[in-house]
Amino acid sequence: MVRYLAVAVVVAIAFLVGWFAQRRRPDAPVRTGWTVPEQLDRNDFARPDAPFLVAVFTSATCTTCADIMAKVAVLESDSVAVHEAEYRRDRVLHDRYGIDAVPAVLIADADGVVRRNFLGPTTVAHLWAAVAEVRDPGSAPPACDHT
Repeated sequence: MVRYLAVAVVVAIAFLVGWFAQRRRPDAPVRTGWTVPEQLDRNDFARPDAPFLVAVFTSATCTTCADIMAKVAVLESDSVAVHEAEYRRDRVLHDRYGIDAVPAVLIADADGVVRRNFLGPTTVAHLWAAVAEVRDPGSAPPACDHT
């Protein structure tokens, strides 16, 4: 009789474990990418009248962001406006454009259409080539076509 009771307890425990396992929700899907806006309202950024905009979304806690900003700053010219949107200072812009990873560099034309983008670290050569390509299509070498 004790054996039957022990078997019944083991079966009951196995049933409960199986029932709880079936009720468990599956893990959330793994994130495989980040979003980049396709269009910017140029009035949200510095010098909306400039033919081109390089918008850099950064965070004060991001060590790579300072390096990217230093590389982008030299792109400023009469025809290229550079605007840094730091997360704490410009959270509204980060939220409005759905920026969920920094640094994010967006190169937009006069209409605000994002023509090139970079997420994370990149080289000066790729940044300069991207701006050159947006300003004058076909001018960047194929090795620098990085988005």
